[in-house]
Order: sequence, then C-alpha cells, then structure tokens
Amino acid sequence: MKPGIHPSYGHVVFRDKAGGFAFLTRSTMTSDKTVEWEDGRTYPVVDVEISSQSHPFYTGTARVLDTAGRVERFERRYGAK
Repeated sequence: MKPGIHPSYGHVVFRDKAGGFAFLTRSTMTSDKTVEWEDGRTYPVVDVEISSQSHPFYTGTARVLDTAGRVERFERRYGAK
C-alpha cells in the first residue's frame, strides 16, 4: 500500500442509542466523543441508530407482509385482458 493516502485504522466503540448496546471493533471512523471501555482505556465512540441488538430482523420481531394478496390485487387491476 502507498503510505500517507489511507485513513488511520484504529479501535472504535460503536454504541447503539436504541438498545444501549456497545461493542469495540476496529474502523477508520473517528469521533470527538470518547468513552472509557471495560479494559480501562479510552476510545472514540460512534453512536449508531440501530444495531443487531435492536434491529427487528435479528431480535425476531420482524413482520412478514402478505405479498400474495398484493400480487393478486395488482394482476386484477393491471393484468392482461
């Protein structure tokens, strides 16, 4: 890789605002806000709106839409005559 053209890659805490869940990972994202992590070190923190702890698909609260009824209604309105 060419030196000097890539962003710095370091530890960052991502915190889910909806669920209060946080995890430490590495990323090129940065933030002015910091948080003290479980290991006693201070890391930049990035607040996210949704994560796997609050997303309906991963929590099992996702709704399934009735697409069969929609398709039939579409075919009745705009189907071949």
